[in-house]
Amino acid sequence: MCDVVPVCDVVPVNSEQVCDVVPVNRCVMRFLCVHPGPAPAMDPSQDGNLSHSSFVFLGFPELGGHLRLLALPFSLAYGWVLLGNLLLVHVVRSLPSLHSPMHRLISALCLVDVLTVSAVVPRMLAGFFAERDRISLAGCLLQMFVAHFLSSLESTLLLAMALDRYVAVCRPLRYADVVSRRAALRRLCAFALLRSASIMLALVALAGSLTFCGSRVIRHCYCDHMALVSLACGDTGRSNAMGMAVIGCFVGGDVSLIFLSYGCILRAVLRTPRGDRRKAFHTCGTHLMVMMCFYLVGSVTFLSHNLHIPVSVSGNTFMGLAYILLPATVNPVIYGVRTKEIRNGFYKVFNVNAMANAAAKVSSIKVSPIVKGPG
Repeated sequence: MCDVVPVCDVVPVNSEQVCDVVPVNRCVMRFLCVHPGPAPAMDPSQDGNLSHSSFVFLGFPELGGHLRLLALPFSLAYGWVLLGNLLLVHVVRSLPSLHSPMHRLISALCLVDVLTVSAVVPRMLAGFFAERDRISLAGCLLQMFVAHFLSSLESTLLLAMALDRYVAVCRPLRYADVVSRRAALRRLCAFALLRSASIMLALVALAGSLTFCGSRVIRHCYCDHMALVSLACGDTGRSNAMGMAVIGCFVGGDVSLIFLSYGCILRAVLRTPRGDRRKAFHTCGTHLMVMMCFYLVGSVTFLSHNLHIPVSVSGNTFMGLAYILLPATVNPVIYGVRTKEIRNGFYKVFNVNAMANAAAKVSSIKVSPIVKGPG
């Protein structure tokens, strides 16, 4: 026997409300009712269909009206992202000894993580407390561009970090000369920004040109590209192809170059003395941990949409949020705790050793008992 769980009352056809039937699983259905707002202008080329100007998010349909239960864990995660990443950036900027290219790249990666999470999580948390988490089409496209642009920029930074390690390990005599060329670094930054901006602008422009005349429910907690494109009622072939091109460029291209770099690093490290191997493996292993968190979760999220892999709404939403939150959450731990230079820099900036020594001295002072004299 299958149940029907209404989120709101079913309304007549001529009412101002529009109800979408949202499948939770094969037996449970939910009715999600939203107010469409002012009707947009009719476009004769759309065969009488109206293109929606606003949407609502539905990322975890099983929770129904209990989305506020998720506010606490996501708020704690967001607070940790802000605290950990900004603290690491402050340490790198405060100490001249950490102004090397690798540490600057780590600092830039942390800043990009903070901006990426801030583009998604605060609005999502506000939606958990709102009766209807609604967003305009323009706002949705803007959030999509910012989130995907920053994610692609993070991919470029991870590639730059891999190339930096390659030059440092495989071409150590040329490292100082390569990283000191400011003109080359400026070109690299310009290339990263231009590549990410141009590709993501094309992606968002194609999504914005579609007609949305069916459901207005985005089965996600933020404006993911394929979650929005899946609602279009016209031909989405070009948008789907552009989505696959983005995956090929940033996942296929960047990951191939990263693994090629680390393959060369591994071959060079195996020829070094045993003591130097441990340090090189520790440094490269730290970077590979971050990259696996970023690319593995991102690839599963993107391919589940484009290859039509059957994943539940909540499962896909969770993977999309993990793709945004997981790298930003683990980066301060991996780079701050596992990297000796940054860990020592933290102690130096906040005088942790001095305070510890002072506490040890206080605890070591012996208090002699008061001996009363006669009388």
